Amino acid sequence: MSENFQPEKDQEKEVLNSAEQQTESAQDENTQEEPQEETIEAKLAKSEAEAADLKDRLLRQMAEFDNYRKRTMKEKAEIILNGSAGVVTDILPVIDDLERAIANSAKTEDLSTLKEGIELIYNKLMHILEQKGLQKISPKNEPFDTDFHEAIAMIPAPSEDLKGKVLDCAIDGYKLNDKVLRHAKVAVGE
Repeated sequence: MSENFQPEKDQEKEVLNSAEQQTESAQDENTQEEPQEETIEAKLAKSEAEAADLKDRLLRQMAEFDNYRKRTMKEKAEIILNGSAGVVTDILPVIDDLERAIANSAKTEDLSTLKEGIELIYNKLMHILEQKGLQKISPKNEPFDTDFHEAIAMIPAPSEDLKGKVLDCAIDGYKLNDKVLRHAKVAVGE
């Protein structure tokens, strides 16, 4: 009987050992699954935090851009409204000179002095405007160019070489920084 009993104990030990091994392997699997679940949960939380951060940054950028757009629109409106302030400020001395000329014209009988004063004021005004980029278009004896001239009359040319050229300029034209403000009104030879 003792011989029979021995194999049963061995079988029991083997069964116990295999049960322990199964339990340990199940625990190992559970411990392996838990870190994976934690890792997935950690990754999900990290991704959600990153998405919230990106959303916050996007909203801030959109608000910043909207503020920039509003600020530039306001600046453009101010430039349009007050853009000529520099030119007007530069012309104020000319206005003062004209007022003095008007006041003194009643006191003087000498027309040549009055004419000379008016010419000085005119030259001063033209100098200020030229500094701001204004250019006069005086096209006499130049070829007719529709970019700068407006024909108001066609007159017979006195010679063959004057055909198609400006013979007379009724009103001078003006350009501001190479942009035509007013075309010169001219008579063209035909």
